[in-house]
Amino acid sequence: MASENPMAAEYIKHHLQNLTFGQHPDGSWGIAETSKQASDMGFWAIHLDTMGFSIGLGILFLWLFRIAAKKASVATPTGLQNFVELMVEFVDNSVKESFHGKSKVIAPLALTIFVWIFLMNLMDLVPVDFIPRIAHDIFGLEYFKIVPTTDINATLGLSLSVFFLIIFYSIKMKGIGGFAKELTLQPFNTPIMIPFNFVLEMVGLLAKPVSLALRLFGNLYAGELIFILIAILPWGVQWALSVPWAIFHILVITLQAFIFMMLTIVYLSMAHEEH
Repeated sequence: MASENPMAAEYIKHHLQNLTFGQHPDGSWGIAETSKQASDMGFWAIHLDTMGFSIGLGILFLWLFRIAAKKASVATPTGLQNFVELMVEFVDNSVKESFHGKSKVIAPLALTIFVWIFLMNLMDLVPVDFIPRIAHDIFGLEYFKIVPTTDINATLGLSLSVFFLIIFYSIKMKGIGGFAKELTLQPFNTPIMIPFNFVLEMVGLLAKPVSLALRLFGNLYAGELIFILIAILPWGVQWALSVPWAIFHILVITLQAFIFMMLTIVYLSMAHEEH
């Protein structure tokens, strides 16, 4: 394992590498054993650890909320039921305050985004060597990352899903003609300015998924990197620094999930509005 390597740079590089499956240069398919093999696999490679934890945490979210719904009781509510009701009420109020259209999809979507991203972010609080060492000792996996939102592929996938919903609802609510007018006749409502308007509006439209993805990825990647840097330090110093940083990071992971959810609500609200 890289934690046994005295070189700090090699240790950091090792912990930032995903478990990658793809096609080797010789045409065979398999798991990359080195970072160079992973980079040589190209576009069609897949990060198994990111996909596994993303899907697993999504299933955990559905399972917990289903249990709370099935065992819901007015007389004797459980702690899980109180938590779920708190989350639902919080998201419902956020949607009512920020979404100005009518849709049965937005509130469930916002709840899913907030809880799912929060759970993925929460994995950043697990000690950096704990699960990767288990994966190495039991399954022989050299690389293993457990925080999906520190992978730009995961955050970009989430943001592109929101982007496609923006396009879908923009066309559904305004029609293709109305959506085209939004892209070509504002901010300057004159035919001669259509090319300029289109470029300007397209930049703003494409900036939405990019900003969503990079904001979430950048904050969580930086947080993970700090945890890795702390892990290099002597044992006593690790505890002195990791505990305060973990407490502060709880705010970061919650805030980033909330921001992603709120921006999704705002963007979809804008898609429902006509100018």
